[in-house]
Amino acid sequence: MIKTCLLASVVIAAAAGAAHASPEAGSFGLGAEFQLSGLGGVSGTYDAGMFHAGLAIGLADKDAAGDTVFQVAGRFFWHVAGSAQADFSLGGSVGLETVTIPAMAMMNSTTDVNVYIEPGFQIRAFIVPHVALSFTGGISIGVAHDSTVVITGQGLDGEAGVTYYF
Repeated sequence: MIKTCLLASVVIAAAAGAAHASPEAGSFGLGAEFQLSGLGGVSGTYDAGMFHAGLAIGLADKDAAGDTVFQVAGRFFWHVAGSAQADFSLGGSVGLETVTIPAMAMMNSTTDVNVYIEPGFQIRAFIVPHVALSFTGGISIGVAHDSTVVITGQGLDGEAGVTYYF
Protein backbone atom coordinates (compact mmCIF):
# COMPACT_ATOMS: atom_id res chain seq x y z
CA MET A 1 0.00 0.00 0.00
CA ILE A 2 2.83 2.39 0.86
CA LYS A 3 4.56 1.62 -2.45
CA THR A 4 1.34 2.37 -4.35
CA CYS A 5 0.86 5.71 -2.56
CA LEU A 6 4.52 6.61 -3.11
CA LEU A 7 4.27 5.76 -6.82
CA ALA A 8 1.07 7.82 -7.18
CA SER A 9 2.73 10.77 -5.39
CA VAL A 10 5.78 10.62 -7.66
CA VAL A 11 3.61 10.50 -10.81
CA ILE A 12 1.49 13.46 -9.66
CA ALA A 13 4.55 15.49 -8.64
CA ALA A 14 6.29 14.76 -11.94
CA ALA A 15 3.23 15.75 -13.93
CA ALA A 16 2.76 18.95 -11.92
CA GLY A 17 6.44 19.84 -12.23
CA ALA A 18 6.52 19.22 -15.97
CA ALA A 19 3.55 21.45 -16.76
CA HIS A 20 4.25 24.73 -18.56
CA ALA A 21 2.01 27.60 -19.40
CA SER A 22 0.59 27.46 -22.90
CA PRO A 23 2.15 29.74 -25.56
CA GLU A 24 -1.28 31.39 -25.88
CA ALA A 25 -1.93 31.84 -22.12
CA GLY A 26 -4.63 34.43 -21.47
CA SER A 27 -5.94 34.29 -25.04
CA PHE A 28 -9.33 33.60 -26.55
CA GLY A 29 -9.48 31.46 -29.68
CA LEU A 30 -12.00 30.71 -32.43
CA GLY A 31 -12.03 27.64 -34.63
CA ALA A 32 -13.70 24.28 -35.19
CA GLU A 33 -13.53 21.31 -32.86
CA PHE A 34 -15.37 18.03 -32.48
CA GLN A 35 -15.90 15.52 -29.70
CA LEU A 36 -15.06 11.85 -30.08
CA SER A 37 -18.78 11.19 -30.63
CA GLY A 38 -18.77 13.56 -33.62
CA LEU A 39 -20.57 16.43 -31.88
CA GLY A 40 -19.16 19.87 -32.42
CA GLY A 41 -18.77 22.65 -34.89
CA VAL A 42 -17.73 26.27 -34.49
CA SER A 43 -15.78 26.57 -31.25
CA GLY A 44 -14.57 29.17 -28.83
CA THR A 45 -11.72 28.40 -26.43
CA TYR A 46 -10.19 30.32 -23.54
CA ASP A 47 -6.60 29.40 -22.68
CA ALA A 48 -5.80 30.32 -19.07
CA GLY A 49 -2.22 29.05 -19.20
CA MET A 50 -2.48 25.98 -16.97
CA PHE A 51 -5.78 24.85 -18.55
CA HIS A 52 -8.07 25.59 -21.47
CA ALA A 53 -11.85 25.44 -21.65
CA GLY A 54 -14.19 25.81 -24.56
CA LEU A 55 -17.60 25.49 -26.13
CA ALA A 56 -18.56 24.18 -29.59
CA ILE A 57 -21.91 24.66 -31.31
CA GLY A 58 -23.27 22.93 -34.41
CA LEU A 59 -26.58 23.14 -36.30
CA ALA A 60 -27.59 21.06 -39.31
CA ASP A 61 -30.60 20.21 -41.44
CA LYS A 62 -29.53 16.73 -42.52
CA ASP A 63 -31.87 16.03 -45.42
CA ALA A 64 -34.96 17.17 -47.30
CA ALA A 65 -37.21 15.51 -44.71
CA GLY A 66 -36.53 18.44 -42.37
CA ASP A 67 -34.53 16.65 -39.67
CA THR A 68 -32.89 19.35 -37.57
CA VAL A 69 -29.83 18.59 -35.45
CA PHE A 70 -28.54 20.97 -32.76
CA GLN A 71 -25.29 20.18 -30.95
CA VAL A 72 -23.47 21.87 -28.09
CA ALA A 73 -20.34 20.58 -26.38
CA GLY A 74 -18.28 21.96 -23.50
CA ARG A 75 -14.75 20.85 -22.68
CA PHE A 76 -12.07 21.38 -20.05
CA PHE A 77 -8.45 20.22 -20.26
CA TRP A 78 -5.75 20.68 -17.62
CA HIS A 79 -2.24 21.09 -19.08
CA VAL A 80 -0.12 18.29 -17.61
CA ALA A 81 2.99 18.86 -19.74
CA GLY A 82 4.02 21.40 -22.29
CA SER A 83 6.74 23.00 -24.37
CA ALA A 84 7.10 26.12 -26.47
CA GLN A 85 5.15 24.57 -29.38
CA ALA A 86 2.81 21.97 -27.81
CA ASP A 87 0.98 20.79 -24.73
CA PHE A 88 -0.50 17.55 -23.39
CA SER A 89 -3.70 17.84 -21.36
CA LEU A 90 -6.04 15.63 -19.35
CA GLY A 91 -9.75 16.38 -18.98
CA GLY A 92 -12.80 15.78 -21.04
CA SER A 93 -16.01 17.06 -22.52
CA VAL A 94 -19.76 16.82 -22.23
CA GLY A 95 -21.98 17.11 -25.28
CA LEU A 96 -25.70 17.43 -25.93
CA GLU A 97 -27.40 16.66 -29.24
CA THR A 98 -31.05 17.15 -30.08
CA VAL A 99 -32.51 15.67 -33.25
CA THR A 100 -35.96 16.93 -34.21
CA ILE A 101 -37.80 14.77 -36.73
CA PRO A 102 -40.99 16.34 -38.09
CA ALA A 103 -43.97 14.10 -38.65
CA MET A 104 -46.49 14.44 -41.45
CA ALA A 105 -48.63 16.59 -39.21
CA MET A 106 -46.45 19.33 -37.70
CA MET A 107 -47.97 18.73 -34.26
CA ASN A 108 -46.51 15.23 -33.96
CA SER A 109 -42.79 15.93 -34.40
CA THR A 110 -40.40 13.99 -32.18
CA THR A 111 -37.15 15.09 -30.56
CA ASP A 112 -34.40 12.70 -29.53
CA VAL A 113 -31.85 13.92 -27.00
CA ASN A 114 -28.39 12.35 -26.84
CA VAL A 115 -25.84 13.16 -24.13
CA TYR A 116 -22.16 12.18 -24.36
CA ILE A 117 -19.61 12.19 -21.53
CA GLU A 118 -16.04 11.90 -22.78
CA PRO A 119 -13.06 11.69 -20.41
CA GLY A 120 -9.74 11.75 -22.22
CA PHE A 121 -6.58 13.55 -23.24
CA GLN A 122 -5.74 16.23 -25.78
CA ILE A 123 -2.54 17.16 -27.56
CA ARG A 124 -2.30 20.64 -29.05
CA ALA A 125 0.46 21.56 -31.48
CA PHE A 126 1.06 25.24 -32.16
CA ILE A 127 2.11 25.06 -35.82
CA VAL A 128 2.65 28.83 -36.19
CA PRO A 129 2.08 31.69 -33.73
CA HIS A 130 -1.61 31.86 -32.71
CA VAL A 131 -2.67 28.65 -34.53
CA ALA A 132 -3.13 25.30 -32.74
CA LEU A 133 -4.08 21.90 -34.11
CA SER A 134 -5.69 19.62 -31.51
CA PHE A 135 -5.97 15.84 -31.42
CA THR A 136 -8.10 14.09 -28.77
CA GLY A 137 -8.33 10.52 -27.52
CA GLY A 138 -10.42 8.90 -24.81
CA ILE A 139 -13.68 7.19 -24.05
CA SER A 140 -17.05 8.32 -25.41
CA ILE A 141 -19.99 7.30 -23.22
CA GLY A 142 -23.44 7.84 -24.69
CA VAL A 143 -26.16 8.32 -22.08
CA ALA A 144 -29.85 9.23 -22.32
CA HIS A 145 -31.23 8.10 -25.71
CA ASP A 146 -27.91 6.89 -27.21
CA SER A 147 -26.41 4.34 -24.81
CA THR A 148 -23.14 3.46 -26.53
CA VAL A 149 -19.60 3.25 -25.17
CA VAL A 150 -16.70 3.79 -27.56
CA ILE A 151 -12.95 3.94 -26.92
CA THR A 152 -11.59 6.03 -29.76
CA GLY A 153 -9.52 8.99 -30.85
CA GLN A 154 -9.61 11.82 -33.33
CA GLY A 155 -6.98 12.10 -35.96
CA LEU A 156 -6.56 11.20 -39.58
CA ASP A 157 -10.30 10.81 -40.17
CA GLY A 158 -10.76 14.60 -40.25
CA GLU A 159 -12.13 15.10 -36.75
CA ALA A 160 -9.14 17.01 -35.37
CA GLY A 161 -9.67 20.60 -34.29
CA VAL A 162 -8.04 23.87 -35.29
CA THR A 163 -8.06 27.10 -33.27
CA TYR A 164 -6.77 30.61 -33.96
CA TYR A 165 -5.89 32.57 -30.79
CA PHE A 166 -6.25 36.35 -30.66
